[in-house]
Amino acid sequence: MNAAFAGFATGLSLIVAIGAQNAYLLRLGLTRRHVGVAVAICASSDVVLILLGIGGIGRATRSFPGALEVLRWVGVAYLVGYSLYSFRRATRREVLLPSDADPPSLQAVAATTLAFTFLNPHVYLDTVLLLGSVGNQYGGGRWAFAAGACAASIAWFTALGYGARWASPLMSRPTTWRALDIVIGVVMLLVAASIATTHIAP
Repeated sequence: MNAAFAGFATGLSLIVAIGAQNAYLLRLGLTRRHVGVAVAICASSDVVLILLGIGGIGRATRSFPGALEVLRWVGVAYLVGYSLYSFRRATRREVLLPSDADPPSLQAVAATTLAFTFLNPHVYLDTVLLLGSVGNQYGGGRWAFAAGACAASIAWFTALGYGARWASPLMSRPTTWRALDIVIGVVMLLVAASIATTHIAP
């Protein structure tokens, strides 16, 4: 139980942050479109990566730092592009509210969620390397640690995606959506800058 609690606390501390993935999931939750798919992709991706890290893939990844470097710059480009899209959406003369806007397709939501998840090199450092390294210190309890970390990811993404709908009454004004899009755009740029300027050492 101690290992499971440690896994839950460590996992939660790593994912509860304003990042590109969380910002995108928040917007989906507010619009109530394909939330289940996005939540499932975010949570299941974390679960798979955590299990790979606990299983020892973390040690192997340290031998291929070039892969993380490629992911770093692809992720930066994607984040900058999405931030510009958010700013463009915020500066429209008339902002379309979620009920009036063309809804994103299931395929588009799935593809964007996967991109925000796997094009961020920090997700590999946090789940595969960091959680994998910490979890393996528990020896026979490492799988309990993994279960706790996986539970943290599932709980967080479910709460963020489905809990956002409670804020929907506050999101009925175009000015609110302009502000949200600006915040999301700024978050994307900050994340991109952080990834570009931070030395990633596996």
